[in-house]
Amino acid sequence: MKVEGLNIHPLKSGRAIPVESATIRIDGLAGDRRYMIVEPDGRFITQRELQALARVEATAVGESLHLEMEGRQIFASFEPDDRLDVTIWDSPVSAAVADEAVNETLSDWFARPVKLVHMDALALRAEGEDWAGSPAPVGFADGFPVLVTTTGSLADLNRTLAAKGQEPVGMDRFRTNILVTCDEPWAEDLWEGIEINGITFDFVKPCARCIMTTQDQMTGERIGGNPIQGLAEKRMSADRRVPGVLFGWNAVPRGEGEIRLGDTVRVTKTRTERWPMKIRA
Repeated sequence: MKVEGLNIHPLKSGRAIPVESATIRIDGLAGDRRYMIVEPDGRFITQRELQALARVEATAVGESLHLEMEGRQIFASFEPDDRLDVTIWDSPVSAAVADEAVNETLSDWFARPVKLVHMDALALRAEGEDWAGSPAPVGFADGFPVLVTTTGSLADLNRTLAAKGQEPVGMDRFRTNILVTCDEPWAEDLWEGIEINGITFDFVKPCARCIMTTQDQMTGERIGGNPIQGLAEKRMSADRRVPGVLFGWNAVPRGEGEIRLGDTVRVTKTRTERWPMKIRA
């Protein structure tokens, strides 16, 4: 098995950036989900409620961020002393906040009041103790540092969608960090861990999918094949701890270093049982 794809998402819910190599840190891929759009009170915003985020391309330039949306551009910088208490689900973080002029421009872009925040060196967040054994450092991702998916599982999902008369979907719908070539569908359910270029990744929790997977990742429109309907055929979780349909696994790096496209992926540990799924009548 090989690394088929690597992606970072500098802005949470913004466009993915494919990369040929990635620096792995204990809190995930360097540069992944370090910036976020929030409500004025600090609550996080994603494509779930603001589909236009799919049209935003973000590029980190040092500690600043370049944002582009439909020909409009803006540079945002951050001062460590200017901070805002933000929340991702129930997780609080003290983040650096962009200046008021930047926030006013972004509010105009999205036609609603918003602020831009940065997970800088002073921002600390650790999640997933119940799943990872100890709290895992993480940026603005929903819950874990890395998301791993496989080519075989996407192919199987697209066969299901075809049988339902729907269009195939790309892996971009699932906003993965590491895509692994694997012909066997859902083989990853039995992996407890993988190793890439000497770095181990523990698979700690399957990833429940939401309405964002139904959205085109260039326009934000809810068009094309519907992964939720396809996954409901045989990927509906039967474990109440992770309700809903599942695709991909949340992983925690147990080391740091560099990985590249084409690197060999080796399974280090396996499970004896798959995650339980509901049987559709």
